[in-house]
Amino acid sequence: MNTFFFSRGIVESVGDGVAKIMGLFGLRAGEIVTFESGIIGLALNLEKDFVGAVILGDDRLVQQGDEVFSDKEMFQVKVGLDLIKHVVDALGTPLDANIDFENFETKLVEIKAPGIIARKSVNEPLRTGLKSIDSMIPVGRGQRELIIGDRQTGKTTIAIDTIILNKPNMKSDLDKNLFSIYVAVGQKKSNVSKLVTVLLKKKAFDFGVVVSATSSDPAALQYVAPYSGCAIGE
Repeated sequence: MNTFFFSRGIVESVGDGVAKIMGLFGLRAGEIVTFESGIIGLALNLEKDFVGAVILGDDRLVQQGDEVFSDKEMFQVKVGLDLIKHVVDALGTPLDANIDFENFETKLVEIKAPGIIARKSVNEPLRTGLKSIDSMIPVGRGQRELIIGDRQTGKTTIAIDTIILNKPNMKSDLDKNLFSIYVAVGQKKSNVSKLVTVLLKKKAFDFGVVVSATSSDPAALQYVAPYSGCAIGE
């Protein structure tokens, strides 16, 4: 028995930023689809007779009956040194300026993390500038650390202070500088603008990237923003 894979489907219904697509068989979870209007989607829910794809853009531009195409490509974002000192959206598209990408590559957003043996050992501390943290809860460069707490308790302040304290020394080697990727999810555009202004004023944005998925962006973009930020950082 032969199995046929189709690269074109039809939108059966749209609701809450999710499109139900018929006819796109053989898709993988995390694969990108392109709607007739040019908006892209991310295939997540794979059922027997249909595919559920979150719309990474304005879902008002996707209508019932629109054609959907697939190039069999997984979700990727642009990464590289050209992103430094720029604000990008959850798809890696610059928001503050037009970048002529010359030194970049694309990286899969959903990849398996390297094993513990392949990783470099954590042997250098990462200072936050807060004595209580640096003395009682030391953080190492390359280590994962969760900052958790209720609203207005200073989580963002800790992260920003750490970025400012570890701003790059241009006289040192490139490999010794700390790259900072700040992902703003569900925040106001004005707050993101203030954050960037502070980083520029403190000269802490020379090796930094801000990934912005504001409260006005679709929920799907807010969902993928942390994944894109990790891919850019890695």
